[in-house]
Amino acid sequence: MRKLIVISFLTLDGVMQAPGGKDEDTSGGFKYGGWQVPFWGDEDDDGLPQDIGKAGALLIGRKTYDIFAAYWPTTGKDIAWIGPFMNNTIKYVASKTLKNTEWQNSVLLKGDTAEAVAKLKQEPGNDIYMFGSGDLCQTLMQHKLIDEYFLKIYPITLGGGKRLFLPTGPKQDLELLKSKTSKMGVFTATYKVKK
Repeated sequence: MRKLIVISFLTLDGVMQAPGGKDEDTSGGFKYGGWQVPFWGDEDDDGLPQDIGKAGALLIGRKTYDIFAAYWPTTGKDIAWIGPFMNNTIKYVASKTLKNTEWQNSVLLKGDTAEAVAKLKQEPGNDIYMFGSGDLCQTLMQHKLIDEYFLKIYPITLGGGKRLFLPTGPKQDLELLKSKTSKMGVFTATYKVKK
């Protein structure tokens, strides 16, 4: 069975909203978009999981799809290895409102999202990675479909904004698999969800 691994960039107080750009996600009046940018260039930072280049697929929600589809096929297409990876890897998109996908190698999930993701996990192939997609994460947490979290926790607090772990979320027992702290204080940790 393939694992579903969530990749999330968080502030110290748990905010995951709009780490990469000012206008990335301003919903709820969020005004701190791009909070991660001052930490770019931290040479001691792991960036992404080491094995992400071997991903069998990516899973993203509608808002993340819109952000990524506007960036990776154009501005981001030539960025080192990540541009080709984002464009060429199959992307499963969970959305109740999107009618079709235009970004190459994107497939719209049909029917119940939790059931569709459970079926994807049963298919042969390499692991499935998920970026951002906070609302989708909540659904998958409730259905116990997440296997691991790759979290990058930045030494900044914002007070408000969308969070990965909500007070109303389910209890999850986690096991630390590995961790590292960069020179700029970014804490990277991989956690396994105990079943």
